Amino acid sequence: MALDLMAAFNDPPPPIDYVLPNMVVGTVGALVSPGGAGKSMLILQLAAQVAGGPDLLEVGELPTGKVIYLPAEDPLVAIHHRLHALGRYLTAGERQAVADGLLIEPLIGKCPNIMARDWFDGLKRAAEGHRLMVLDTLRRFHAEEENASGPMAQVVGRMEAIAAETGCSIVFLHHANKSAAMAGAGDQQQASRGSSVLVDNIRWQSYLSGMTQAEAEEWGVDEGQRGFFVRYGISKANYGAPFQECWFRRHEGGVLKGTSNNARFSLNPAAKQ
Repeated sequence: MALDLMAAFNDPPPPIDYVLPNMVVGTVGALVSPGGAGKSMLILQLAAQVAGGPDLLEVGELPTGKVIYLPAEDPLVAIHHRLHALGRYLTAGERQAVADGLLIEPLIGKCPNIMARDWFDGLKRAAEGHRLMVLDTLRRFHAEEENASGPMAQVVGRMEAIAAETGCSIVFLHHANKSAAMAGAGDQQQASRGSSVLVDNIRWQSYLSGMTQAEAEEWGVDEGQRGFFVRYGISKANYGAPFQECWFRRHEGGVLKGTSNNARFSLNPAAKQ
């Protein structure tokens, strides 16, 4: 349907609805990090927050809605461990809200393929009525050549079609390339593994990066504690004000929490001793 330009000129637009910081509802985005950084726990916590849980990460208030999380890489026992660890930080009411609003359907061993018609149709049906869908990880949802721009454009196009037709945002988890991981450059747009289409054709990309030795020295963190801290930010956002990157501390069970109230770690370099 053609856009009514005169109406667009004259009528005030509705406020932009964000599902995650700087990510517009009904679009496709990515969370990129090296393996083992904690992105599956991070996205689980963000999904739980959208579903009605607390803001343990201190990323700001997020509008609530139903979420579907499709992990295709981790076994059921690993997901159970993450949920049990997260549950210790939720009140009884928050646990119930998350249980009501978050649907988790493990797909390990089922070989989902968004390029196959039956899988595409199934994913579209699953997205209906949800505010957010998570694909963990992207590599598990297609069988195409990851470095080829044409096939990757089609994979992103399939996700865009689902988001556009259902209004459900899609976030896919993806690994950083080896050179970015080794250089500590996981916060750059081009840290994403594979074709640049995976960055260029989406509207939002965030990152999770471990604390480097230089960062530990800058922030006054002991070397023995460095592995407990990860840095989160947004490397690409087509909409909204810039998001200030933040640090999370890893707690028991891998649960991530914001550090602004942590006496052992300040977000203000001038405050470190």
